[in-house]
Amino acid sequence: MRTTMGAYQTTVSVQTVKHAALAALLTALLTVPVLGLRLRLEGYQVVLEPHWRPVWLAVGAVFVFQLCKPLLVRVTHGVRLPTLPPLSARHQRRLVWALFGVGLVWPFFGSRGAVDIATLALIYVILGLGLNIVVGFAGLLDLGYVGFYAVGGYTYAMLNHYFGLSFWQCLPLSAGASAIMGFLLGFPVLRLRGDYLAIVTLGFGEIIRLLANNLTSLTGGPDGISGMPKPTVFGLEMARSASVEGTRTFHEVLGLAYRGEHMVIFLYLLALLLVSLTLFVTSRLIRMPMGRAWEALREDEIACRSLGLNPTRIKLSAFTLGASFAGLAGAFFAARQGLVNPESFTFIESALILAIVVLGGMGSQLGVILAAIVLTVLPELARGLAQYRMLLFGLVMVLMMMWRPQGLLPASRVHVELPR
Repeated sequence: MRTTMGAYQTTVSVQTVKHAALAALLTALLTVPVLGLRLRLEGYQVVLEPHWRPVWLAVGAVFVFQLCKPLLVRVTHGVRLPTLPPLSARHQRRLVWALFGVGLVWPFFGSRGAVDIATLALIYVILGLGLNIVVGFAGLLDLGYVGFYAVGGYTYAMLNHYFGLSFWQCLPLSAGASAIMGFLLGFPVLRLRGDYLAIVTLGFGEIIRLLANNLTSLTGGPDGISGMPKPTVFGLEMARSASVEGTRTFHEVLGLAYRGEHMVIFLYLLALLLVSLTLFVTSRLIRMPMGRAWEALREDEIACRSLGLNPTRIKLSAFTLGASFAGLAGAFFAARQGLVNPESFTFIESALILAIVVLGGMGSQLGVILAAIVLTVLPELARGLAQYRMLLFGLVMVLMMMWRPQGLLPASRVHVELPR
């Protein structure tokens, strides 16, 4: 018996070493292009130099972890990770109101850089809430959401550059242009589901970026369009001096001394207003028959059709409304930056927005808000790890799927439980 157990333990240890060596080899193959090679500029030449220390550290860490994994499994057997308490829909609404109240007074006490980062986080909140309609409510996997974001930004840029329209005139037009693109995209994907739908939407996002990059005479090509003015307050510019002779700025009308922080705070409050509008509209929609139809489509398309609902209209409505909010965010992004170019609308942006929806909890508005804030603010706090950002980001997503696959705050839906 002892001989058998000894042989069994030897076999297990050999298998463990084999698995650890294989995992270390795969880690080396994956990390060499990312961590082991660096580009360095020498004069006018770009030199590729090796940098092996991070690779050996990653390989060693994976090898040791794989060797200790059986022991960790035995030690942690039966141990449960802490879970967040479930929140009802009423409690989630109260938390949203609390966050809104804090966000309303916070910019008057925070630093200029912190307020600017918070403005960027609010842009991602709008994008996350818009994509939550398509992915969270309707269950349609969209990997090209950044395309609608780009349409909104370029609509404002071109209307202002060629026709001189202001931000407030272009804001509804940008939302409308993105909504039209979402409606047009809905037609070729009516019969697609799952991976096929994801591939088509991914191609749409790349097509928009390539068009913006190649239509040089219209979009400015790789350089983009610059010089867009900042939003005004009831037609008054928030600048040191008015751009039009004979007019007064916002500070001159109120008799205040000009400070650069005022524009940053104004952009933050404007982003907060757009978040409130997006949240109000989406909250109302999910309680209406349209929202119930989205949930029915997400749960089972065949059952949805058998109930007399038209899946074509449901998909088109989800794509159209979700795209309109991306257009709002794109127009505000272009006004905040004063510049739009194709590099601002890459696939990484679509992946980040989708990660916000998945991390927060599909269908959960409060979860999307918290996830957008976390994924935007944390990279800014850890600037020293900027080159490892995507690596850490992927690790966090993997751990999140293992610990809480339903998201940080899953959506709380009204349900009835029958007594046993």
